[in-house]
Amino acid sequence: MKTTLCALVPALLLLAAPAFSAEQADLIIRHATVVDVEHARTLPDQSVVVRGADIVAVGDDTVIARQWSATTKVEAKGRYLIPGLWDMHVHFGGGPALIEENKALLPLYIAHGITTIRDASGDLPAQVLAWRGDIRDGRLAGPQLFTSGAKIEGIKPVWKGTLEVGSQADLDAALLRLKQDRVDFVKITDSTLTPELFLAAVRGARANGLRASGHIPMALTVQQAVDAGISSIEHLDYAYKAGVKDEAAIAADFAAGRIDRAEANRRLDAGFDRDTAMAAYRGFAAKGVFVTPTLNGGRILDFLDQDDHANDPYLAYIGPKLQATYAWRVERAAKATPAQVQARHQEYHQVAAVLPMLQQAGVTIMAGTDAGFLNSFNYPGIGLHDELSLFVKEGLTPAQALSAATRAGPAWFGTLDRYGGIASGKAADLVLLDNNPLQDINATRAIDTVVLRGQVYDRKALDALLEQTRAKVAAWRTAEG
Repeated sequence: MKTTLCALVPALLLLAAPAFSAEQADLIIRHATVVDVEHARTLPDQSVVVRGADIVAVGDDTVIARQWSATTKVEAKGRYLIPGLWDMHVHFGGGPALIEENKALLPLYIAHGITTIRDASGDLPAQVLAWRGDIRDGRLAGPQLFTSGAKIEGIKPVWKGTLEVGSQADLDAALLRLKQDRVDFVKITDSTLTPELFLAAVRGARANGLRASGHIPMALTVQQAVDAGISSIEHLDYAYKAGVKDEAAIAADFAAGRIDRAEANRRLDAGFDRDTAMAAYRGFAAKGVFVTPTLNGGRILDFLDQDDHANDPYLAYIGPKLQATYAWRVERAAKATPAQVQARHQEYHQVAAVLPMLQQAGVTIMAGTDAGFLNSFNYPGIGLHDELSLFVKEGLTPAQALSAATRAGPAWFGTLDRYGGIASGKAADLVLLDNNPLQDINATRAIDTVVLRGQVYDRKALDALLEQTRAKVAAWRTAEG
């Protein structure tokens, strides 16, 4: 039987057809166990494809391997891949002489898997604003940086680096300045700011399209700040205060000068009521108010009498001038009487017990350390892992703690479409862990690889970042003699 030319053509065309061409990417992470933080589950044997600073594909490894090729490949070998960690309360400061020591902290965050930080204001606002732009534009290595710029305060406050506000005109000028600086949110503190101007500042921030965060004056109830539109409550003791049954009477007595701060605190410590607290916390949740507990910072200060930090290994990464700023709180703690020390310990445990109540009420808890200058032995980088360990110790599940450090920050900034998960279209900010953080939150400490804006830092590179800061600190110490 003769074979015609027409019959041969399809076969010849098939032989001549080019092999299937895989789509090109910059990075593929293969055979990873992806941690779906939102649903507290793991997805085994996944591959994640990155192009530039974006995730472009996620799926079963056998499928992804056929469809994609990349110039860089990371073999996860079953390790656990989580979204990048966020520290939602950090500080830079200590004055112009400490700029370089503060700048040297930035690599510590990357080395500990922290891909985003929220600066809650110190006394170097202009410098931090400049760093934000330098990091964004690739001129400076560091985590994504959000900042409040200069904080809003009263006239002649305790804290430096503030916009001093003593009138509505001052407040209007301060808010205009912050808008011109294109700050990411507004931080308000209460050293000398009047209660009326505090509430006006919260309302003014919202009127200008900015989220407001801060410390609530003793002369106000927490509910008044919530009603004014505060977006996040910093430090767990304010949430505790909202659970005190006669909080309004205490605030009124303090505002009128009938009691001092010490008496107000004594009454607050004695007046907590669970039903009152749960009603308040359900109100927080309904209004979208988040809470940043900063438990680690509080625990360190409250137990300075029994915890010796003089030989902490992490001091090798903290510049000598920054370490010197620790002395103020250490010396103050050392002057406490035995009764004051005991009260301090008791207050820490009372306040920490509020954490699972907030979770139960549906409040979004954000992980933030309060790490930075002044806050003794509360270390940038490792402090976030300590914070997460305390969250679990005080009653959260590992999954809830992990969510507080990966999803809560993006939720607060309204960017969950971009961050807080591992999916196509999200940012390529990722951390590869040796163990499962949904089983043990301390797994976040054992980091194999960090991906930040698509750039891969393997373990060797992460160690080099640590060494970079350690070497600078050693040189500064030598220079000081």
